[in-house]
Amino acid sequence: MKLQYVAGVLGMLCLSGLAQAEDFVNGGFEDGNTNGWITGGGYRGTVLNDALTPAQLLPGGSLHTDNGSRGAIVDGSYVDPRLGSLIGSTIYSGKYAYRAEDTWDGGNATAISQQVSNYTDNKIVFAWKAVLENGGHVENESAVMKLTLTDNTTGQLLVSRSYNAGYTGSGVDSRFLTENGLFYTPQWQVEQLNIDQSLSGHSFTLSLLAADCNPTAHTGYVYLDGFGAALPVPEPETYGMLLAGLGLMGVVARRRQGAA
Repeated sequence: MKLQYVAGVLGMLCLSGLAQAEDFVNGGFEDGNTNGWITGGGYRGTVLNDALTPAQLLPGGSLHTDNGSRGAIVDGSYVDPRLGSLIGSTIYSGKYAYRAEDTWDGGNATAISQQVSNYTDNKIVFAWKAVLENGGHVENESAVMKLTLTDNTTGQLLVSRSYNAGYTGSGVDSRFLTENGLFYTPQWQVEQLNIDQSLSGHSFTLSLLAADCNPTAHTGYVYLDGFGAALPVPEPETYGMLLAGLGLMGVVARRRQGAA
């Protein structure tokens, strides 16, 4: 009876922190598809950048007309058609990555998103590369990317990256280079959020939008890869409780054997 009680206590300790926790699905696109993600797209030519959000392109959004058909999974053999070797590898890790939006103009946009609940790993990590064509437009009408990581539990915006190809260059930063009217990041931009005690167990959503310019003649697209985390490490006190429980189970078992 005592042995069963101790086993039950240990089981509850494990279930309370680990067994119900979720992780990202296909975060590195290593399934060779967008399994685990929500994708969408549509025409953005009537919407200015400051009013454009990923949610508008995803299912149920006001601009949603397709399921992200202009986005694509790319592999190690894929060469960026606009920049070639200048942008380097289009894969951050593994065999695959995702390209949001196609590489040509048209006034369209593509969005991709994934939510994870009860997240208890110690990090959230992902990487991106962007290509935004400078068509001589003001910032609010140019090709644009928007990337957000939101804490759904609190409503807090934890990571926000928004860049555009406005003709003045003020819509990008020093990580971008220019070539033939294109603003682009030659290096993968790695984002990392440490999950401390105040964030552990929360629900998070990563969303990315890539859009052509508002007047429709210039392209914008973004590569995304490596959405995941380091393996969770139990806290020292958790180890102590587990070891104490195992020790107690051993004592009870020996007593039962002695009594027999």
